[in-house]
Amino acid sequence: MTKASGDRSPGDRSQGGASPGGASQAGPLIVASIAHGYSHLFILLFATAVLVLDGEFGGLSYGDLQWLAVPAFLMYGAGALPAGLLADRWSTTGMMAVFFIGLGAATFLTGFAGTRLELLIGLALIGAFSSIYHPVGIPWLVKHAVNRGRALGINGVFGNLGTGAAAIVAGALVDAFGWRYAFFVPGAVAFATGLVFLWVMRRGLIVEIDEDAKVIPPPPPGDLRRVFIAMTVAVICVGLIFQTTSVSLPKIFDDRLALGEGALGAGFLVSIVYFIAAGSQLIGGELADRYPLRRVYFFAQVVQAPVILIAFLTFNLGLVGLAALMVALNVGGQPAENAILARYTPLAWRGRIYGLKFVATLGISTLGVALVPAIHNWTGSLDTLLLVIGGIAVVSAIAASQLPRDRDAALAGRVGPLPAGEGD
Repeated sequence: MTKASGDRSPGDRSQGGASPGGASQAGPLIVASIAHGYSHLFILLFATAVLVLDGEFGGLSYGDLQWLAVPAFLMYGAGALPAGLLADRWSTTGMMAVFFIGLGAATFLTGFAGTRLELLIGLALIGAFSSIYHPVGIPWLVKHAVNRGRALGINGVFGNLGTGAAAIVAGALVDAFGWRYAFFVPGAVAFATGLVFLWVMRRGLIVEIDEDAKVIPPPPPGDLRRVFIAMTVAVICVGLIFQTTSVSLPKIFDDRLALGEGALGAGFLVSIVYFIAAGSQLIGGELADRYPLRRVYFFAQVVQAPVILIAFLTFNLGLVGLAALMVALNVGGQPAENAILARYTPLAWRGRIYGLKFVATLGISTLGVALVPAIHNWTGSLDTLLLVIGGIAVVSAIAASQLPRDRDAALAGRVGPLPAGEGD
């Protein structure tokens, strides 16, 4: 893969213009956004397909079948660090090609699973290849972006669309053709996308650059330890909430809203939730470019707990709106979260640091995925799970409140000065 050194000053670079070496900044944003959608879509295909698998694979119940997905989420997190290391030491764009082609092949092969072991292995491979995107694609996007909050917000929308599309894509394919096609069709699409990406790279339409498109002054050294501790706790909590919610919502809707037989009804409502919530990333990204990052991030965390409590008490269609608000708050703070991390991370280490972040937010959050079958088998429903999620949101808000206060435009992520007294 070819790398190009920057030949412009930071002030000459704009979000829609050419990045160093003449490469369009739009290219990385488009590719990273598609990849972000795939990463979330593919890891959640099984969450809806499992609704019709009772009686297959030895007659396992929903709770027992859901345990087969736990290794996939473990790999989704555990694979982040080695993926980030390889991106730093080898090639970011090379790792993106591996992501598309490997994910497509693993998903297609999962559709052929005939035993519980084969299904478990197939799902684990989907998790492993899905893990490549976050520690590779997000630093790649940040490096090319001038307005980081906006770019991360747009990228985040595609992640939400992928999460929402997983339920309706899997539900529609399951009901129309059978559960195996919920893996065959997306797998073939991802593999084809990888081939197109390789062609684009060979044509030189996208190249790697060696420096950030926007240079930000280094942060105060004394803030680094505080940021590390606060962000470690916060991102684990945010990941727990996201993963647990995305896996459990199809079953929660199925149980509480009497949707009838099949997987499409629950899948459709889950898709509505994530499609509505997708816009929150755009809002969060714009706020991250205009206001102190700490303030934006803390607000997103602190409002979640009361919303989750109300959802716990709701057993009608209002639950769909509350779930959309829950997800919107959870993902709306992610542009600020990733901008904070980029602010405190040197470019040469960014893949590794984002890898560590996603080991925490995606790997450790597998505990939340494991809670879904555990609580269902223990209580016969997922009602108690909402209370657990609410408690995690409280911890996340406390951690976010401990981030350093932003007192200049660089820390706030803004272009232009902050008004007097606005430092948070």
